[in-house]
Amino acid sequence: MATETAQRSAADRYKAGVMQYKEMGYWQPDYEPSDTDIIALFRISPQDGVDAVEAAAAVAGESSTATWTVVWTDRLTACDKYRAKAYKVEQVPGNPEQWFAYIAYDLDLFEPGSIANLTASIIGNVFGFKPLKALRLEDMRLPVAYVKTFDGPATGIVVERERLDKFGRPLLGATVKPKLGLSGRNYGRVVYEALKGGLDFTKDDENINSQPFMHWRDRFLYCMEAVKKAEAASGEIKGTYLNVTAATMEDMYERAEFAKELGSTIVMIDLVIGYTAIQSMSKWARRNDMILHLHRAGHSTYTRQKSHGVSFRVISKWMRLAGVDHIHAGTVVGKLEGDPNTTRGFYDILREDFVPRKLEHGVFFDQPWASTRKVMPVASGGIHAGQMHQLIDLLGEDCVLQFGGGTIGHPMGIAAGAVANRVALEAMILARNEGRDIKAEGPEILEKAGKFCQPLAQALSTWKDITFDYTSTDAPDFAPTATAMA
Repeated sequence: MATETAQRSAADRYKAGVMQYKEMGYWQPDYEPSDTDIIALFRISPQDGVDAVEAAAAVAGESSTATWTVVWTDRLTACDKYRAKAYKVEQVPGNPEQWFAYIAYDLDLFEPGSIANLTASIIGNVFGFKPLKALRLEDMRLPVAYVKTFDGPATGIVVERERLDKFGRPLLGATVKPKLGLSGRNYGRVVYEALKGGLDFTKDDENINSQPFMHWRDRFLYCMEAVKKAEAASGEIKGTYLNVTAATMEDMYERAEFAKELGSTIVMIDLVIGYTAIQSMSKWARRNDMILHLHRAGHSTYTRQKSHGVSFRVISKWMRLAGVDHIHAGTVVGKLEGDPNTTRGFYDILREDFVPRKLEHGVFFDQPWASTRKVMPVASGGIHAGQMHQLIDLLGEDCVLQFGGGTIGHPMGIAAGAVANRVALEAMILARNEGRDIKAEGPEILEKAGKFCQPLAQALSTWKDITFDYTSTDAPDFAPTATAMA
């Protein structure tokens, strides 16, 4: 947007009273971001009568140094350095009421290695600002100088595969169902049957902690007994995500230490525990050689709607910095929200060393990760063995495919459900390695494998081509065109 605003003289700038944010130094259309600037891209919906440039300048001001009136104490600081700078405003394609605003922040505004401090600035107060109808944080460019202040994932994909001795294929998991109500003994039985049948992992769900029907200690004991028995029976390394989410950090550390004493390879936390607690658990996991699984419980309250909130691509970046090893990142074909192109963008952010700007995937900035370890994306929610070809084609092999109902709902039982998933996976990986087009030939490959595996045949018969085909609420605003691709 070409709108220019003349800068006031210092004398006028610091006269007492109220002036527009774009006249206070927060709108600088000629600013060139430095390599060490943090850049935030906001989707802005201004109130009627508020122009886009003023709205962008207001976001820059309120997320850095400004308040509603002129304050002379600005002059006691290096205010030109510390003011955030809105430097570009573009209309959202096809939406005349929304604008993309690019805002640069000097690195010195942020405490090193703290997601809590970063978010207190970027999304702290400004989302309640009255001159805006709505505001969404779409993407961020995190400079290498800032990335290197974080430890990153405690384990990472490469070391996780080495610890588990599992290579060349996605990992298989299942969420214990029903989520709530099972006794510790019956819960452990589900874990044993699923792992014995061929899964690599089972997991607690987000809301199973320590309820009256099953104390956390009982669950941990029965689950780890099941893991050890399944390892002995299969000769494979197994795991179960023991959810250590609790009311206090002291409780969480107690549960995590007990999981370690029992020989667990992995513990689990929920996103709702908060950024400080997530980073604290990451440091604990690193000290104790434990894989850290993060369930993104609660994220859709602010990531799903396009007009207001925080995009999950930003949460993915924050969580890679914070240091989790796993995070649920969408399935596309399952029951949970997920546009294919947008989800590919999430997976790239979590797994790649360098993520190039790719607007059709919702990625607005080149993002170098400077050797930060990689996060294993987890696909979970309404998926089944009949979708194996789609999942591998869409998501690749560095991921965890979790079939909860698609394992435990199998008509022949839990172990048979696990067998069906494992055979479907191995048949598809074999076909891919032989050079076959698994996307096109997937149903045929699965049907043929089902002739030699009754549990797989039953799974295909039971769930057939069930899918949850709804229009995504968070598709990219850009699509490649013939001209652009040329």
